[in-house]
Amino acid sequence: MTARLPPLNPLRAFEAAARLGSISAAARELKVTHGAVSHQIRTLEESLKASLFVRGGNRLKLTPQGALLLPAVSSAFEGIAAATALVNRPSTSGNLRVSCVPALLSLWLIPRMGSFSEQYPEISLTLTSSNDAALVQSPEIDVSILYGPGGWRDCWARLWSSLELFPVASPTLLNSRPLRSVRDLRDHVLLHGDDGREWNTWLAAADQLDMPRLREHFMSDARLSTEAARHGQGIALGDNITASSLIASGELVIPFDLSVPASDAFYVTCRNEVRSAPIAKVFIDWMFSTIESERLSRPSTSARHLIRSRGPRATPMQSDPLGTFSTRPHPRATLATKPRRKSEKR
Repeated sequence: MTARLPPLNPLRAFEAAARLGSISAAARELKVTHGAVSHQIRTLEESLKASLFVRGGNRLKLTPQGALLLPAVSSAFEGIAAATALVNRPSTSGNLRVSCVPALLSLWLIPRMGSFSEQYPEISLTLTSSNDAALVQSPEIDVSILYGPGGWRDCWARLWSSLELFPVASPTLLNSRPLRSVRDLRDHVLLHGDDGREWNTWLAAADQLDMPRLREHFMSDARLSTEAARHGQGIALGDNITASSLIASGELVIPFDLSVPASDAFYVTCRNEVRSAPIAKVFIDWMFSTIESERLSRPSTSARHLIRSRGPRATPMQSDPLGTFSTRPHPRATLATKPRRKSEKR
């Protein structure tokens, strides 16, 4: 049978008084009265049937029985304090399951995984390529990064980044088949990462919605259309987030000085109860701090943004007026600015 232990409060009073050498000091530390500490110590002595302190003098002295008890009591309280600290300490280790829009996952998140891992080496990521809002409520997913209109119910969601869309193309393709005006798009294959609405929005802003489109390919998401453009298969609509590294490396160029805002945006979402979990919080905070630092690191220059449904015709780019990307200019088409894409397709 387990031996019956003395009550906790008398042990606390004894440990504090023995460590501080004063009942008054113990009372101040424990935030009780002098009489309360004295009473607790007497209760403990009665329970143990032994005197623990030598009464008299300005400073308390332990009896042999008190000296025998103190190390065990002190060690026990230290162990409790350490265990309590571990329980309350934010846990930033373990596995975090993240679903992410395909294009953002492949072209933005994965290239930056090393930065996250350096900051949080004890967190392993399980990444799923999806833009399915239903995954927010799935117990198999902790955090979802979605492309859509927002407004999802019964979850925590925060706008991560809005987007702008603009045509992107391989420099090799434009060397062999130049784009001197928007009308020259008739001689190119249009690559869609959605059902065609995003290209319609851009062409309307360029006043070319009625332009004949002889060749088009439709793909399930922007990742595929962007990759097809990188391989010279046609002209895709890129965006200022997912296409930025390909533009900076010169693998893609922006042939026209015209960008349009996407109707949807990127959101970070999770279940309400997951938001307070430290392992989810550090990842979410990292997502926002990373995109913000990248925005701040870009040079800010004035630029012309055409965002109306119809406006001046797009002109071939000869510089990077927005200062958004740093890349090698193409002979006839150079960098422009911001991009973006469509909700269930991005």
